[in-house]
Amino acid sequence: MSQRGSAVVEFALIVPLVLALVLGMVEVALVARTQLEVVNAAREGARQAAASSDPADAVRAARSALGAQGSAARVSVRRPDAVGRLAEVRVSVPYRVAAPLFGGVSLEISARAAMRVER
Repeated sequence: MSQRGSAVVEFALIVPLVLALVLGMVEVALVARTQLEVVNAAREGARQAAASSDPADAVRAARSALGAQGSAARVSVRRPDAVGRLAEVRVSVPYRVAAPLFGGVSLEISARAAMRVER
């Protein structure tokens, strides 16, 4: 076998590994971005829960912060009536791995945020 032929064989063996590595890195970046969006949504919901006595306002704020993913999100609000106590918002979003290489794994990405009730 010539050097040229062995180079082609080595290239053919390495390309799938490099492609899998790149797809994995892209998928990890997408999961990280979604996690940051969910954390931000929980924070927005907690901010609204601290300022408003209606839990539906906090749910709307969290869903709005998620944009298109907001309709699929599960949002729970725990808000005490006493001023100074912690209002807590939990947000969960289903996430399906896009790369077919990973077999369509589904994840649940969630976050929690708490803020003190203002009024």
